[in-house]
Amino acid sequence: MTLDHLWAGWRNAYVSSLTSPVSGEGEVGAPMPDVPEGCVLCRIDASGLPSADNGVVARRERCVTLLNAYPYAPGHVLVMPRRHVGSLAELDGEERRDLWEMVGDAVRCIEAAYAPEGLNVGANLGAAAGAGIPRHLHVHALPRWAGDTNFMTAVAGARVLPEALPDTWAKLRDAWPA
Repeated sequence: MTLDHLWAGWRNAYVSSLTSPVSGEGEVGAPMPDVPEGCVLCRIDASGLPSADNGVVARRERCVTLLNAYPYAPGHVLVMPRRHVGSLAELDGEERRDLWEMVGDAVRCIEAAYAPEGLNVGANLGAAAGAGIPRHLHVHALPRWAGDTNFMTAVAGARVLPEALPDTWAKLRDAWPA
């Protein structure tokens, strides 16, 4: 079985808006001021207080948890260091400790908000491993249920999500460990 892709032309406008210069300064696609190489994850982190609009669920001094804008399941989050690094080897000891503590908080939060039958936690390190944004290390945490794939994935190669991102954000914020 192969997984076909559905055309989502609107997604390019979203991605381009996050990697293009602010206020029309410079050329389209040029690096954003104060954001390494126009990194979409750095830009989201710099977008202000946690809110449903920016998808930031929780922030610490060294790490941040945010919604995956294209989730595999409701509750799918990314946990990442706030410093722009591409690999685990680049983390200092405090960042590494904070990253894994925040992954633990994300798992507890997902369990409280969704009561899943299981979870996936992992990182795709490098483009060849499937990293969509390989230049900024991030760890995925998402809830799973027996039979959580449906005929749309099998027949049409598409996922149907039963919950809007702002609803997911509200559930996760309410369940985030104090």
